[in-house]
Amino acid sequence: MNSKMELRNIAIIAHVDHGKTTLVDELLKQSGAFRENEATVERALDSNDLERERGITILAKATSVVWNDIRFNIVDTPGHADFGGEVERILSMVDGVVLLVDAAEGPMPQTKFVTSKALSLGLKPIVVLNKVDKQDAEPDRALDEVFDLFANLGANDDQLDFPILYASGRSGWADESLEGPRKNLDSLFKLISTHVAQPSQISKRNKPFKMLATTLGGDSFLGRVLTGRIESGTLKTGQNLKAISINNERIENFRVNKILAFRGLKQQAIDTAEAGDIVSLAGMSKATVADTIADQSVADPIPAQPIDPPTITVTFGINDSPLAGRDGKKVQSRVIRDRLQKECESNVAIKMVDTPGGEAFDVSGRGELQMGVLIENMRREGFELSISRPRVIYKDVDGVKNEPIEEVTIDVDEEFSGAVIEKLSFRKGEIVDLKSSGSGKTRIIALVPSRGLIGYHSEFMTDTRGTGILNRVFHSWSPHKGSIAGRRQGVLISMENGSSVAYAIFNLEERGKFFIGSGEEVYEGMIIGEHNRDNDLEVNPLKGKKLTNIRASGNDEAVRLTPPSKLSLEQAIAYIDNDELVEVTPNHIRLRKRILTSVERKRSQKIAS
Repeated sequence: MNSKMELRNIAIIAHVDHGKTTLVDELLKQSGAFRENEATVERALDSNDLERERGITILAKATSVVWNDIRFNIVDTPGHADFGGEVERILSMVDGVVLLVDAAEGPMPQTKFVTSKALSLGLKPIVVLNKVDKQDAEPDRALDEVFDLFANLGANDDQLDFPILYASGRSGWADESLEGPRKNLDSLFKLISTHVAQPSQISKRNKPFKMLATTLGGDSFLGRVLTGRIESGTLKTGQNLKAISINNERIENFRVNKILAFRGLKQQAIDTAEAGDIVSLAGMSKATVADTIADQSVADPIPAQPIDPPTITVTFGINDSPLAGRDGKKVQSRVIRDRLQKECESNVAIKMVDTPGGEAFDVSGRGELQMGVLIENMRREGFELSISRPRVIYKDVDGVKNEPIEEVTIDVDEEFSGAVIEKLSFRKGEIVDLKSSGSGKTRIIALVPSRGLIGYHSEFMTDTRGTGILNRVFHSWSPHKGSIAGRRQGVLISMENGSSVAYAIFNLEERGKFFIGSGEEVYEGMIIGEHNRDNDLEVNPLKGKKLTNIRASGNDEAVRLTPPSKLSLEQAIAYIDNDELVEVTPNHIRLRKRILTSVERKRSQKIAS
């Protein structure tokens, strides 16, 4: 890095679809990070297919632009609580934040999680009201709501005196007033350069090298790659360093074989990096997030947030159903194992252990959404898997069985608060705070066992008609809270192999709701619907109408079926019971019994009882 060049490290916080990545695209273009003739992709920072589809940022990413001899390192932050383990560490790398708010929608609750973290770390936000050129934009109302949000989150006087810009990221302009010239983003560059201080670490460039590892990545050529901000000293290729844990235990000694700096959207190899800059380095084999990478002379680690422990485990196995191998190309346990190991290398929140027999793997992580994203990525890569119901991780403390408890923060309309409190209590939740948060909203803070939250999110969205916001963070370990009632209904199980028939499903509809329609491939032991009673029922979805030589009226030929209830991947994983699996292939999500044949199921039940 050029020592004469000034430096600013900032993070961008925004709700889904408020224009964060579009704005960053424009910053890159206007700073000359793209050549005039270079092909660019819209929303360049959301590079992952799932991020593009779901409109969420899953992976924290960094980019860098140069404007008027100032380098701006811009970090994109994930806003969802399942990916929130790294938010606090990421914010520790920056000296300022830009809060981007849609001028029509105002600040949305999803931004609260990251904004509250930024305010608690003492960062002073810049507020950018985006999309002010939309017909339904109300910038004054949105600004009042931002002020109320900051006040509710306990912002100090300095933080409440925030600077404001009006912008249209898509049109590529930002101005100090609504009547501004609307030409470019120079006002944003200027405001960041005056409002955000240079990193204080710059004054420590003559001290021994020290860096806190903030994110972990993997590269097929370089191996483990750790990213962080250099706290002190200078880093050179070939330097001999050590990695020490939060507890000051030496993890390893290693030689730096590559230093990568963010330049535009790409990472470029550089020979030297100095305190204050955000860089990635390779050469280590064991060091991970929250470890300190330092010169051999350094005695103490940099204080860091410990990594939230995994709270749930899901078993990933090979697909051994009768329809296995029809969709995917990656079906062997060896290939599945290699892919999961690669995931563990780049995602510190995920852990994997082999199960006896080697055909399945226990994968532990922070929540169902995180697991769902991993499974969805794998199915798109051509994997076929069988997935178990999530199980909570228990811990033995002085001979007492302890379970993970999560602090759940919920923002809902007042009319839905009763239903939410009832469901949380049913799931052994303990309400610790209940208050009105203005505009007809209620904030509920509860301590709930992790196992009580399995499958709750989709139910919560239904109960609040899609308007509720739920954030969860690990709180503590606590003695087991007792049993929580699971699924109350039994399932409808196919007793035949073949293709489902409309006439058969029509005649079975009074027994429950179906997950399949007519003409779908089924097999013995496959779950095809939910029974309207609490016991499982075996049915024949292949049974056609018997032919006779009497001509029937046309009415009973046109069978009208109720549309099937198709479960999403996360819903399917949360729905199944302990004796059931989700069969995941590139084109299908099917539910099945773990033991497919009726005789074998009855035999195992007898042995278990």
